Amino acid sequence: MPFLSARKRLSELSEREIVALAIASEEDDARVYRNWAAHLRQDYPATAAVFDAMSAEEDGHRRMLLEIHRVRWGDAIAVIRREHVAGYVTRRPAWMIENLSLDTIRAEAAGMERDAADFYARAAQQSLHAPTRTLLGDLAAAERGHENRARELTEQLVDADSRAEEDAVAHRDFVLTWVQPGLAGLMDGSVSTLAPIFAVAFATQDPWTTFQVGLAASVGAGISMGFTEAASDDGVVSGRGSPIKRGLSSGVMTTVGGLGHALPYLIADFWTATTIAIIVVFVELWAIAWIQNRWMQTPFWRATLQVVVGGGLVLAVGVLIGSG
Repeated sequence: MPFLSARKRLSELSEREIVALAIASEEDDARVYRNWAAHLRQDYPATAAVFDAMSAEEDGHRRMLLEIHRVRWGDAIAVIRREHVAGYVTRRPAWMIENLSLDTIRAEAAGMERDAADFYARAAQQSLHAPTRTLLGDLAAAERGHENRARELTEQLVDADSRAEEDAVAHRDFVLTWVQPGLAGLMDGSVSTLAPIFAVAFATQDPWTTFQVGLAASVGAGISMGFTEAASDDGVVSGRGSPIKRGLSSGVMTTVGGLGHALPYLIADFWTATTIAIIVVFVELWAIAWIQNRWMQTPFWRATLQVVVGGGLVLAVGVLIGSG
């Protein structure tokens, strides 16, 4: 592609181009921090204040770079951005930050600072102009200290009550986005496939046929649940998070729930396969009850009644219909 062949490596850039690239990079990073602050402000106001402070520091770096560019080369800044330099670090576009968790955003911010520090360290080695080299070296040191600075700002701006409140919101988001749809999928896959799989098993007493039916039922249910979850709610009004993540969680766990008691029928002996499958079923049902109790705060006796007893009844129906 012509565009790719026209890209330069960092080592091929002139000092003026390096400073121009640094100015553009600082502008981008400040905008990223401001976007994160705006995105987090409603649910995580204290952490948003940290990113506001970090964006202000990036603006300060940009002003220092602009000043040295003005002194050496004037006000006309070369048009050079990240995408023009081969191997240079990139940033996520705005629409990709909306579904990141708070911990992911914090980790990505730390990675941005490390990338910036590495860039300034390399750029300083290429500079022959003492003031420019000094500034680039100082910026490398500043970026390396930003991870500590972010920690200091967090300690200053995020008190214990705010941190506890933000952690509670993050936990709620994790539960609504991943745990709840995944649990619904696991319950559906584990319970709804019991009757057809065991009905076929006892009607045919053919392990391979039973496995094929179980595989089809599990994968089909997983696809159906995944698309249903993703299409039912875009998460904007309910606050349940990304529909893609919810659909993926629900679809995968539905398939896993059904496959758990279908896979034993790969064993050629019918009664051995059936015995293992029944054991797997009760392990699955107790695991679901534990997840409900652990993540959804459902009382254990109620979860047991809903899942284990209900699942056992569905299993019995499948066995009776297949035996008849």
